[in-house]
Amino acid sequence: MHFADTLAQAIDRCGAPACVGLDPVLEKIPRAALDATAREGGDDVEALGDFCIGVLHATRDAGVGVVKPQSACFERHGSRGFAQLERVVAEAHRLGLLVILDAKRGDIGVSAQHYAAWAFDHLDAHAVTVSPYLGPDAVEPLVRDGRGVFVLVRTSNPDSDAVQSPRLADGRSVSELMADTVRTLGEHRRGGRGLSDVGAVVGATKAVEAAALRERMPDQFFLVPGFGAQGGTIDDVRRMTREGARTPGELGVVVNASRSVIYAAPEPGEPWQSAVRSAAEALVRDLRDLC
Repeated sequence: MHFADTLAQAIDRCGAPACVGLDPVLEKIPRAALDATAREGGDDVEALGDFCIGVLHATRDAGVGVVKPQSACFERHGSRGFAQLERVVAEAHRLGLLVILDAKRGDIGVSAQHYAAWAFDHLDAHAVTVSPYLGPDAVEPLVRDGRGVFVLVRTSNPDSDAVQSPRLADGRSVSELMADTVRTLGEHRRGGRGLSDVGAVVGATKAVEAAALRERMPDQFFLVPGFGAQGGTIDDVRRMTREGARTPGELGVVVNASRSVIYAAPEPGEPWQSAVRSAAEALVRDLRDLC
């Protein structure tokens, strides 16, 4: 089955294109979560996994169908951190959640093949984020049947303007060049909904460019970071949606919120998982306005 069809189905079940990013940082994990791990004899690295699994359950209960683990948050802890990433991805599968691995890998030839084997054969992620700045060779080895890639096109961080906004001799911006590359790579990878397995990362904070990028990539899923805590709004996301969508899954966007959900502050006496679930429910409600 095409990844794009699987993603569209997950969004339709939720009723909104919601994705929760798993960006665990020890200093931000609730004290109650750290203490719970310690009572079981675990240490801080194990607490990363325990916290993320708690988030998985809370967001699944809120109706979210897609999660995006940030690989760097686990990698910084070495092999034990990788073990927790494996554990979190396995639990997401058990709960029936789609996993977009936010790894931003990008290399040529055999190196890209190794990254594909790690993301798909070992971790069993459904999709992975990829940097295209070494050319199509950095992306093509990760394009597989039943799996997805999200290519960095217009990212949400302010400094991206320095690299992605400059104009080329033919008048296109660098991000528009990347958009055209993504469209070409995904041209023959469309599923039954008309959406391609080769998608694009387009930040909600760059929505002023969204209409032009959507015109260049009419059949791509946009993975949209920058919503919520970074300032992206529902109107910003609306500029990125596909015309004529019949269901939420055909809007062509999957909108990620991380800090605003996973670090939601509980009320006095409220369990931290309950605050996460409430924040995830609010995310779903907000994004249903797109439909």
